[in-house]
Amino acid sequence: MIIKELIHSLPQIGKVEWIGLRPASRTSLLEVEAVEAQTDNGLTGDRYAGQNGKRQVTLIQAEHLVAAGSILQREPINPQLTRRNIVVSGINLLALKDQQFRIGEAILEMTGKCFPCQRMEENLGPGGYNAMRGHGGITARVIKGGAINLGDEVALILPEKQL
Repeated sequence: MIIKELIHSLPQIGKVEWIGLRPASRTSLLEVEAVEAQTDNGLTGDRYAGQNGKRQVTLIQAEHLVAAGSILQREPINPQLTRRNIVVSGINLLALKDQQFRIGEAILEMTGKCFPCQRMEENLGPGGYNAMRGHGGITARVIKGGAINLGDEVALILPEKQL
């Protein structure tokens, strides 16, 4: 099997574990059970909604919350502290590079890595920034709108079926 085939072969199906919206800068995230993703608009209720950019949605792996907590010698990180929109488990988000994926009814496309900022030091305490390096998740834009709910599947869309 060649690398190109391996890149487009991601049999794992992830699951939405947590959803949070950032209503304004430097405010607490609003934990929700469902959100509407809008094409070229992002997540309804998030402060980045209406901005047609590469950071419409941020995602992080639940497994990375465990890893960062372990590095800080404590329990898994509370997802609100990372300021990411969606926590997923069971799928390697970095394997979605330059590809589209379905999450609930919506289709998103990975646009890049989501690097930690100085807020991680504030939110997680000393060493928080470095604990999150390599564990910050990804950014994505909405290709096709739709509902995203807790428990929804997260799956790669094969290239021939991408929009």
